[in-house]
Amino acid sequence: MNSSGSRNATRPRLPRLAAGAAAAGFLLALLPGCVVYRQPPPPPPVVYQGPVDAPGGVVVDEDPPAPVAEAVGVAPGPGFIWVGGYYHWYGRRWVWYRGHWARPPRPGAVWIGGHVEWRARRRVYIGGYWR
Repeated sequence: MNSSGSRNATRPRLPRLAAGAAAAGFLLALLPGCVVYRQPPPPPPVVYQGPVDAPGGVVVDEDPPAPVAEAVGVAPGPGFIWVGGYYHWYGRRWVWYRGHWARPPRPGAVWIGGHVEWRARRRVYIGGYWR
């Protein structure tokens, strides 16, 4: 016992700290390093250059999935038309774009939704456009 009356007051604490540091180092050695996976950007699309009167398109690998059912609400004002939701080819996969109300860019314009056509034995996606 020392002068302060405590039995462990002068006892060195280094062995306990060293053991803790060794255990922490051992655990860190067992853990794998941090791995950050970055998805590569999609490849540039292969653009189909068809006849002059047909809109261009993108060659795709597969047909789009079945459309998603959507509820059509009330038009926000006169002159708006409903542009239904559609799948759009984005690099290597189909992405769903929800339907929305839009004003035609000119009187009498009609919205032609995106669709897939077969051209020269290739599956070609034609994005939606105003005609």
